[in-house]
Amino acid sequence: QVQLVESGGGLVQPGGSLRLSCVASGTIFSINAMGWYRQAPGRQREFVAVISSGDRPNYADSVKGRFTISRTDTKNTIYLQSNSLEPEDTAVYYCYAIRGGSVFWGQGTQVTVSS
Repeated sequence: QVQLVESGGGLVQPGGSLRLSCVASGTIFSINAMGWYRQAPGRQREFVAVISSGDRPNYADSVKGRFTISRTDTKNTIYLQSNSLEPEDTAVYYCYAIRGGSVFWGQGTQVTVSS
């Protein structure tokens, strides 16, 4: 099993920045990829960003140029640096990890962009 704990969410004004963190624990060896999804009220969960074991990040078009995903050398923690935040970025952000054929999810962290 893999346990994931997110942190770093909060309330920020439009144009502001936040850095989300996700720490993985448990059986973390052979994690193939880690990333982020988000879910806004009344909407389906949507992909945000992912970084694979080869350290090649991929992003949703809606966040390209504004968000950056990275991971520590130990590869048990990932970050999502979110800049130029917009009200449309308001959502619960979920960290996920892929290990073998299984997907593990965190509990989510709320990001609210509002003036």
